[in-house]
Amino acid sequence: MSQTPNEILKQVFGFDEFRDGQKQVIDCLLAGNSAAAVFPTGGGKSLCYQLPALMLPGTTVVVSPLIALMKDQIDALVARGVDAARLDSSLSADEYRSIAGRIRSGELKLLYVAPERFANERFRGMLSSMNISLFAIDEAHCISEWGHNFRPDYLKLAEFAREFNADVILALTATATPSVLSDMCRFLHIDPNNATRTAFYRQNLSLLSDVVDAESRNDVLLDRIQSRPRGATIVYVTLQKTAEHIAQFLKNNDLPARAYHAGLDAEFRSGVQEWFMQSDDSIVVATIAFGMGIDKANIRYVYHYNLPKSLENYAQEIGRAGRDGEPSTCEILYCVDDLNVLENFIFGDTPEESAIASLVDDLFDQGELVEVSLYSLSSTHDIRPLVLRTLLTYLQLDGFLEEATPVYSAYQFIPHMPSAQMLQHFEGERREFLQKLLAHSRKARKWFHIDLEATARSLGEPRDRLVRALDYLAEQNMMELRPSGLVHRYRRLKQPDNRAELVASMFERMQHREKRDIERLGETVSLITEPGCQVNRLNAHFGETRDADCGHCSHCLSPDQLRSPERQAPPIDEELWQQAMSVRNEHAVLQSPILMTRFLCGVTSPRLTKAKLSRHALSG
Repeated sequence: MSQTPNEILKQVFGFDEFRDGQKQVIDCLLAGNSAAAVFPTGGGKSLCYQLPALMLPGTTVVVSPLIALMKDQIDALVARGVDAARLDSSLSADEYRSIAGRIRSGELKLLYVAPERFANERFRGMLSSMNISLFAIDEAHCISEWGHNFRPDYLKLAEFAREFNADVILALTATATPSVLSDMCRFLHIDPNNATRTAFYRQNLSLLSDVVDAESRNDVLLDRIQSRPRGATIVYVTLQKTAEHIAQFLKNNDLPARAYHAGLDAEFRSGVQEWFMQSDDSIVVATIAFGMGIDKANIRYVYHYNLPKSLENYAQEIGRAGRDGEPSTCEILYCVDDLNVLENFIFGDTPEESAIASLVDDLFDQGELVEVSLYSLSSTHDIRPLVLRTLLTYLQLDGFLEEATPVYSAYQFIPHMPSAQMLQHFEGERREFLQKLLAHSRKARKWFHIDLEATARSLGEPRDRLVRALDYLAEQNMMELRPSGLVHRYRRLKQPDNRAELVASMFERMQHREKRDIERLGETVSLITEPGCQVNRLNAHFGETRDADCGHCSHCLSPDQLRSPERQAPPIDEELWQQAMSVRNEHAVLQSPILMTRFLCGVTSPRLTKAKLSRHALSG
């Protein structure tokens, strides 16, 4: 007789009872229905796919952008005897080979991947042979165009789940407003009745805020840390250089602080994370790259040195405090100067209308099959990579383009044995096919190169058969395989009737996103400066109504309204302005008023980077 969920909960995971909402979601999945779960950070989302994975016959695929979460969860699962693994670019050839073998044999119970992995033709070939019982999508709010962190790759996940015949889908997030949850269910074909939302309110968190000026903020932060009992602390900042500066400032004041941001070496970041996990009073000064997927129960303090860019970000970041249920403090040090930097990030994402026009001409002047390098498109048309992917997604949603499987423009391999020895392992038509395939490779100094498009045409074979064959040889340790030069391919379904109208529509869409992101920033300021219980206002944003004030936020503890100072716009020094005009005269790219403004504000763009202006002394 098979085990019950409660028995597995106890024997494998060591818990006596489920947390609020978990059993409801698990029962829904085990009954063969797709589900959505909106639990606050630390609310136990991962168990909702880990436990069913052990009861379902096939493999559970977990899609998550959080590499730290993948690593921590896999380590914990393996320690409990569960066969789990992740596929990412950090794997060695031997590790990849081992995981691919376990996938093909059906041994692997949980496979963790990033959404971008589905652009990999080798991976998609691997998935086609899998029995996927559950397709779990973490951070599923990213699927909503109007959410706080839209990622175009997420919109395609529903398509992939259907393409690879996943039995059921689970969408998970900690930060979905009612409208975003509705989008999640609609795109992933989940019955809204199978969406579970648990209480957002956490009584052990005190939400504090204070208005400070730029000159005194460091001292205010230091005073807060020194005047409170020591405990594990995260200080969130916006910029990498701020993380370095504040960590050094705290160290100079005899506090155990380290910086963490995406610009640091991966091994160094990993070391900082391990140090933080093992200490009860360490302080990490970090950009939002830190904390996602970090499972540390006794974080006592979360300080926002800089303003969070949205209430969703704020909720996610404070959710890392006090997961052990003990009292914890979350405090924002609001400085009006932060708005400049955060608004510049938002404005920098909106491309010029002329850039969208040149992109549209580029795409629709090609033939029926459009093959592009996203890096080249971004550079050519001066559109940031994520924004470019968003625009391409719009063209797909509006029926102009259909994405085909991305391919690598080149494959290279190093044989681990002579080809004659390889061929001894095969017979008949397979042996003949592999012999012809290998004969089309050419040797350079160390690597053999093979043009798959030309070879497929020459052999009269579909390209994916060639890829699967090379992948199999690599799996069997007969060669080391290295693909490169990712090319995204689109089929043109129709030409726009009026390109100018299409461009205007896409530009208006980008402006609408810009306006909404500015509004999100304003909502964060309002939470701090407007009267009323902050906890209740935050909960209301996520669709939860509370009858009584919390009694432990800044507005409940001190009802006097915090006033935001007026924003100052001091004039640019005349000498500095003349220097800026001189730089503009030297660079044609700065003749664009928008690009000149971005340069002065320190906002990067592909064209400014290409012109080596992003690191110019006057940038910003």
